[in-house]
Amino acid sequence: MLEYMAQGTVTNKLIETHLVDGNMQPGEEIGLRMDQTLTQDATGTLVMLELEAMNVTRASTEISVQYVDHNLVQTDFKNADDHVFLQSACNRFGIWYSRAGNGVSHPVHQQRFGRPGKTLVGSDSHTPAAGAMGMLAIGAGGIDVARAIAGHPLRLPMPGVLGVYLHGELPDWVSAKDVVLEMLRRYDVKGCVGYVLEYYGPGVQRLSAMDRHVIANMGTEMGATSSVFPADEEVQRYLKSQQREDDYEEWKADEGASYDREDSIDLSALEPLIAKPGSPGNVVSVREVEGEPVHQVVIGSSANPGLRDFWTVAQILKEHSISANVSLDINPTSRQLLENLSLDGSLGQLIHAGARIHQSGCLGCIGMGQAPASGKNSLRTMPRNFPGRSGTLDDSVFLCSPETAVAAALNGEITDPRRLEQTHNIRYPRFHEPENQKINASLLQAPARDAATTELQRGPNIKPLPVFDSPPEEAAFPVLLKAGHNISTDEILRGGTEVLPLRSNIEAISEWAFYQLDPDLPKKARSLESPGFIVVAGENYAQGSSREHAAIAPRYLGQRMTLALSYARIGRKNMINYGILPLIFENSQDYESIDSNDEISWQGLRSSLKSGSATLYNVTQDRKLPVVHDLSEDELETVLAGGVINRIRASARN
Repeated sequence: MLEYMAQGTVTNKLIETHLVDGNMQPGEEIGLRMDQTLTQDATGTLVMLELEAMNVTRASTEISVQYVDHNLVQTDFKNADDHVFLQSACNRFGIWYSRAGNGVSHPVHQQRFGRPGKTLVGSDSHTPAAGAMGMLAIGAGGIDVARAIAGHPLRLPMPGVLGVYLHGELPDWVSAKDVVLEMLRRYDVKGCVGYVLEYYGPGVQRLSAMDRHVIANMGTEMGATSSVFPADEEVQRYLKSQQREDDYEEWKADEGASYDREDSIDLSALEPLIAKPGSPGNVVSVREVEGEPVHQVVIGSSANPGLRDFWTVAQILKEHSISANVSLDINPTSRQLLENLSLDGSLGQLIHAGARIHQSGCLGCIGMGQAPASGKNSLRTMPRNFPGRSGTLDDSVFLCSPETAVAAALNGEITDPRRLEQTHNIRYPRFHEPENQKINASLLQAPARDAATTELQRGPNIKPLPVFDSPPEEAAFPVLLKAGHNISTDEILRGGTEVLPLRSNIEAISEWAFYQLDPDLPKKARSLESPGFIVVAGENYAQGSSREHAAIAPRYLGQRMTLALSYARIGRKNMINYGILPLIFENSQDYESIDSNDEISWQGLRSSLKSGSATLYNVTQDRKLPVVHDLSEDELETVLAGGVINRIRASARN
């Protein structure tokens, strides 16, 4: 076991002040009290159904907020019905409701509810963006968030702390997105699993609160449990600009604080970076891909949500027009931001240059519209570019800073933005945070005080949660899918305008399970004589989004077990919460040798798993298949019960 070495860190202090049970030893399960929760509409419908199934009467947290920012495109009744349902559920359970058009959850939460020293769990994997405020913010599956709303601690492995020392100052044409892309270049999509990234040093003082948000947001893409910045004078300034100065508390690391691992970045040495298609970890310098033609540029999302990100683009475009071959899409991240862009003239400059202005929300980031043309390059200031996530199956999505994005919009090809000084006589515009911004919280609704009179309003697409049984003691199931490494939840369950509106209808959405890996799998699962199948995968299975649908839909189809080399944290927990056993190959050679359609059997499951390992049998190859697991005692009881809700219902009966 890794000896716990981090001392005096902000992370250490936040965990210590919220520790309910467990020991602060990396890898050991701990329980943390959650002060706040965040849900968004693509995951929130299930959270509200889970609260109902758990017989919760009222939120036990200090603040819980439901945002409508994902399923905004209303091509039929489904998304609109979900919004009505969510609004009624918020009144019923005592949760704030952020209406459609108010903005993306993470920046809006930072503006209105983020408080130094608090804990936050959200049913969105980019919840750690709130770490910019000196918070411990963690993404989780919806059922874990529902339990936190009900007053239960969040259970997770105690993380180590990776301290990242920042020094120097960002040069012109380089911004916060390039800092986190540099981290991704170093650590790829799984190099920080089991760690909180804590940024410190003199370079932090030169990053605004929203710059820190950009960096903390994308720590998720490295597999990190969370990202944390100190709550210092800059956070105090930011809260004052939001008319919330009284919410400030100082949270800083002690002098000489120690970390489990350490790294450093010289901000002044950074250059414009870009993540090539397929993975946020596929990072190179912009210089290496210059000249690639570009058809679409999208600016916005929780990964670049600040006023400076849009203001900078507007200033660069001033007195210029975008390339004739480029669609420049502007996704304002909040109604408040849109209003401030209008007041300072930036919105007019963007419109004049040829930009398309969209509503405030996630939109193209999760494939809700803005799908790029087939086979054409799209540059986006977003956090993810997993294959097909954009809504176009053969997409070619690059991730970059606003500076790199707007340079491509001007030239119609990937361009190092530093060249604009020579080619367009554009000097780099230096943004200065305004002392005061126009504040707009009109679309935030406090919950009704009298919950007893509130009825949940369900449209025809909102179905009850399915009931799952516990795994059998003896069974034999086929391997219906063998997948590779770093499989994302976007590949396990497709997103986009066809699929996202089905989030509250598990039977319907299950038809899209594994669509990008094997679109015929649902049909194969239904055709089995005895329901049940196994999925085999390589390393870092189920990375990416917190969507628990990537566990529920496969379980609904009959998946009972996953055999993999390793798992992403949230994806693994979602499988446990819905009764899918996440087992680990004891020998990597067994992963290589196992084939699709091999039949796998086991006996005496409960007793063997309680010993920490089990021996399955590959009937097809006539060989033993040794596996292990890293389930805590609580997780093992959950999965053997068939999921969290089964345990809760059993406890209520007793």
